[in-house]
Amino acid sequence: MQTRFPAHVRASAEGAAVERIVRKCVHCGFCNVTCPTFQVRRDELDGPRGRIYQIKGAIETGAVPASLQSHLDRCLTCRACETTCPAGVEYGRVLDFGRELAERAVPRGAPERLLRRALRAVLPHPGRFGALLGVGRTLRPLLPATLKAMIPSAQAAGPRPTARHTRRMLLLAGCVQDALAPRINAAAQRVLDQLGITLETAPAAGCCGAISHHLTATGEARDFMRRNIDAWWPQIAAGAEAIVVTASGCAVQVKDYGRLLADDPVYADRAARVSALARDLSQVIAAEDVAGLTPARDAPRRIAFQSPCTLQHGQRLSGVVEGLLRRAGFELLPVADGHLCCGAAGTYALLQRELSHELRGRKLDNLAAAGPDLIATANIGCLHHLEAAAPVPVRHWIELFDPVAA
Repeated sequence: MQTRFPAHVRASAEGAAVERIVRKCVHCGFCNVTCPTFQVRRDELDGPRGRIYQIKGAIETGAVPASLQSHLDRCLTCRACETTCPAGVEYGRVLDFGRELAERAVPRGAPERLLRRALRAVLPHPGRFGALLGVGRTLRPLLPATLKAMIPSAQAAGPRPTARHTRRMLLLAGCVQDALAPRINAAAQRVLDQLGITLETAPAAGCCGAISHHLTATGEARDFMRRNIDAWWPQIAAGAEAIVVTASGCAVQVKDYGRLLADDPVYADRAARVSALARDLSQVIAAEDVAGLTPARDAPRRIAFQSPCTLQHGQRLSGVVEGLLRRAGFELLPVADGHLCCGAAGTYALLQRELSHELRGRKLDNLAAAGPDLIATANIGCLHHLEAAAPVPVRHWIELFDPVAA
């Protein structure tokens, strides 16, 4: 694609990178075939190719229409288009650049600003989110059915391992996960304990920064990243092997710290080190001798696996979890259109409810088609989103190996 980016855009490292990426686009349209929003809306402007055209036009002309912001808001950031693109277009980076451009140029209405600020003020902060969730659980009997479905029952994490192994790794506890489903991280600690690995947490670490990043609060996102780096650094210096992330959405973000903080003179090197150490939980377990791992006593055997976009497109780890499940004796049922997003996408389910629910309905139809006893996934956002409407239980895949019965 031919570009004429202004000199002041090309002068910045990210602007120059975006121009190089846009020039790779060959107009083929393969991206639209795997774009969830294009599949639903059938609007070229709500597909990756159309969004790239709109961003390119805004950069070159300096005119940013309000419609651009709307089309970019409707993008799930699933990055299925990147997996499909034969030219290797890094659409996610172009999208981030376009969103920041639109955010600066197009004022949002007061209700939308307040909602987005409220999400940033609550979701990334475990204490605030946990307190609000507690209130919701107390009031749950009085709520309408649609809201009841969004508030899961409380669950016990179960006992944490007490053994101290020579091998040590860090665990990103995250922000909402321990409040919504505390058993996930605890199960990861118990499973890795069986493999001779101690999974430690850094109390000062918190949200990975993805929520702020995708809501175009770039400075705030970087502050979360820096806080995590500071929290982890003493344990990294002491020999921690890896930073283990149980939520695939957070894993994508942490793996990108090096790029996102590349221009920070204080944190650039440490951010690159953190990115190099970051591992999705599936990568860690797949690299070990898992012959001794057996299915949890309460785990059903007929499973439909929902591979989150952040696992298969963001991290390019398609088949890793599936391989672990099959090796353990689980029957993985076929799922049509497994590459398409479930509609969760972080805060998307709250900001784009109609599209999100349409995508969830399609995903659940495909997941349930072969009659599974359980749906497994690898990301807390997908789990919570699907669980609210699923006909069978939805659990994180690591829980299927948990030696402590639920």
